[in-house]
Amino acid sequence: MSDFTQVVAVEALADRKPHRVVIDETAIAIVSIDGEIFAIGDRCSHADVSLSEGEVEGCSLECWLHGSAFDLRTGAPLTLPAIEPVPVFATRVLEHDGTSYLEINPTPLDIAKGLSS
Repeated sequence: MSDFTQVVAVEALADRKPHRVVIDETAIAIVSIDGEIFAIGDRCSHADVSLSEGEVEGCSLECWLHGSAFDLRTGAPLTLPAIEPVPVFATRVLEHDGTSYLEINPTPLDIAKGLSS
């Protein structure tokens, strides 16, 4: 699938608080940081738990179970024990009837290719 899917009104996204959505059985963690919106796979590549339950630190999302952090721009693991990246997804914001909506393309970007150790 290559089309964008509307997922949430932008105003519903709290700054630095992960938000989970599911598109076509793909779980995605959304994070807004100072108005910039990121979307990464919502499963830790090390422990297979939800990243949207973790904490945002700088421009990374930390897994709540073992502390692996993932770069929100690339999906690359920044700390152990994770060594594999998580997918990242394209986002865009569209206006409709005076409200800004976030749309996500559920096809992972190739940006994380080759980032694993």
